[in-house]
Amino acid sequence: MRDLISEMAGHIVVNGVKIARNGAALLDVPHLALNGPGPTLILGPNGAGKSLLLRCLHGLIVPDKGFVKQDGVPLNTDQTARQAMVFQQPVLLRRSVSANLDFVLKRRGLHRSARKVRIAELLAEGGLEGKARQSARSLSGGEAQRLAILRALALDPDTLFLDEPTSALDPSATQMIEGMVLRASGRGVRIVMVTHDIGQARRLAADIVMMHGGHVVEHGDARQVLDAPKSEASRRYLAGGLVT
Repeated sequence: MRDLISEMAGHIVVNGVKIARNGAALLDVPHLALNGPGPTLILGPNGAGKSLLLRCLHGLIVPDKGFVKQDGVPLNTDQTARQAMVFQQPVLLRRSVSANLDFVLKRRGLHRSARKVRIAELLAEGGLEGKARQSARSLSGGEAQRLAILRALALDPDTLFLDEPTSALDPSATQMIEGMVLRASGRGVRIVMVTHDIGQARRLAADIVMMHGGHVVEHGDARQVLDAPKSEASRRYLAGGLVT
């Protein structure tokens, strides 16, 4: 089981982060502090910079200017080793469901007997007990995404980044993944998740980051942002209007 994390674990601060391509500003975030318990959900229209920000937080993209810190330390290899990320399209190994999990656990140095126990726990967590020997590539979309999340959780991360993990899934599959997200958050994993689904944000979020045009236009308590947004871009987006 996951050890108890420190009070500060998973706290993320963004300062002066800028990314531009061909003279166009794609991301411009002067300051953003994710210090609450989470889950944090990042919302905004297409092209708002949500996924780009998520990749910066995970160190997959180095900003042109500025920096990201986690737990007071500039983002580095040691920091990103304590993070995990699941993309919109799950990337799975060409082996069985259980072998995908075993691969991660073996790299963590767990003994074979400990890996066997942990794999059983993870499969039960994701409702995949009956799929252990099945090829991971033959899973349905929802099952594959659950396996991708389980494999990320097998890393025992302090922080889990999720990039629209339910965007192409039916309500039943979405419900199962949302349950996994909430349970992980309840165990102390810091969740930062991109979504386009306002209903999902209401179900999951403790706080919300609203983005538009590469900028964070609002960040605060989920209830406050969703029910009484302060920025015009947030109001229009949440009302279903076009945000240009």
